Order: sequence, then C-alpha cells, then structure tokens
Amino acid sequence: MNASVQPPVAAPAAVTLQEPAAMPALTLTERLRPYAQSVLPPLAVVLALLLIWQFLASGPNATLPPPTKVWEDAGELITDPFFDRGGLDKGLFWHLLASLQRVAVGFTLSAIVGIAIGLLIGTSKLAMRGLDPIFQVLRTVPPLAWLPLSLAAFREAQPSAIFVIFITSIWPIIINTAVGVRNVPQDYRNVAAVIRLRGFGYFSRIILPAAAPYIFTGLRIGVGLSWLAIIAAEMLIGGVGIGFFIWDAWNSSNLSDIIVALFYVGIVGFLLDRLMALVGHLVTRGTATA
Repeated sequence: MNASVQPPVAAPAAVTLQEPAAMPALTLTERLRPYAQSVLPPLAVVLALLLIWQFLASGPNATLPPPTKVWEDAGELITDPFFDRGGLDKGLFWHLLASLQRVAVGFTLSAIVGIAIGLLIGTSKLAMRGLDPIFQVLRTVPPLAWLPLSLAAFREAQPSAIFVIFITSIWPIIINTAVGVRNVPQDYRNVAAVIRLRGFGYFSRIILPAAAPYIFTGLRIGVGLSWLAIIAAEMLIGGVGIGFFIWDAWNSSNLSDIIVALFYVGIVGFLLDRLMALVGHLVTRGTATA
C-alpha cells in the first residue's frame, strides 16, 4: 500500500508591523483657536458696550461720566488697589478684603446650620410640616429688613452684618438640601436597609453623596446672596468695606469711584460663584455642574 505524499507546506510569510502614522503637529493658530473662540466674543461685546457708553455719556445732558472720565478721576483705584493711607483712605483691595471676611464667617455659619436643618427636614416629615411653612415666610423678608433687629440685638456693626449674611443665605441651602434628601433614589435606601446601615453611616454613605449636587446648588446660590447682602448692609453700618466705600463715594459725589467699585464687586461675585461651582464639581466628582 503506497503512502500518500503530502504536498510541501509553505512557510508563513513574514508579517511586517507598521508604526501608526504620526499625527501632524498643530500649528500655533490651531492651538490658539479654542482660546480665541472663548475670549474674543465677550471681549468684543465689552468693547462695544464701552463705545456705546462713551457715546451716550459724552453729550451735554449726560449725568453719568464716560469711560475716559472714569479713568481720569479714578485711575489710582484701578491701577493701585493696595494703597493704605490710614483710616478709611484705603485701596479697593482692603475694602473688598474686609467684606470677604464678613462673608466668609456669615456664609460658613449658614452652610453648617442650613445643611443640618435641611437634612432634618428632608428625613423627617414631621419636621418638614412644622418648619417648612415658617421658612417659606421668613425667606421672603428682604436682607436689609433684618438689619435694624440685628443692630438692636447685637449693638455692634460687625456681628450685625454677619447676621444679615447668615439669615439671607441660609434659605436656599436649607431648601435645596431638603429637596436633595427627599430625592435620594429608593434603591439606595433599600440597599442601606439590606445591609442594616443606620445612623451616621447611613447619612455619610447614602444620604450625603446622593444629595451632594443639590446641596452645592444651594451653596452656590447662598454665596451669591451673601455677597449681595454684605454690600447692602455695609452701606448702613459704616467702617471698612466695599459697601461703605460705595455709600461714602455717593455722599462725596464721586460717581467715577462708584463705577470702579461696582466693577470690582461684579468680578469678585463672579469669582465666588465659579469657586463654589468648582468645589462642588470636585466633591461630587462631576455630578454637580461647574
């Protein structure tokens, strides 16, 4: 019996690995384009508004100074906000710093108390029924309406201003925290019940992480209200602070100083909002929108 002859097996062809094609290097124009798209539109709007302001305020019947006049009258406030000649004759940096210190104390107190009360209202229907109607009434009271009572209670300007900040900013923190707690998914609560998670562990591992986006939304609104409240309160309590600076400039008919101060107030308010949004984004790992 003849053995079958197998045909010769061809050797496998050598496989040549090709390196991936290198991405072409971006030109300087392509690298700067995203930044230009973010910066140029608002810059163009600002320049247009300045031109309109200059045109409208340059007429014979204009009551507000044009940008050129503001620069002429208040150039030192713009270029050197750090001067300190003693007393109330200080640059805007020191007035803003004094206001921010008051805001830091009042807002911190409102955050601690507001989150605690919000957790209570969100987890207890009895507490919600008893406290929510009262809070809904109190939160509609304007900030300055609290100032006479705070002055009568504390008899000093500093704690009175801090109380106005506290009582103004606490309401959105309470309400948003309570809403966040009530919106914790039922699946999370079921898991906690299965593993018998109670007390502090239940709040720290289930409630707080799930309600964190709502809490930081309330904190973001609260810090903005704090900045609004301190400006108004300082106009009446006096001393070093950006609110008092604006009121003193009005009494001295320095409209240019007021315009420069308002610009600084807006910038600081914007930075406070972005800072709180960034903190919320980091703490919630992107759940809260920055």
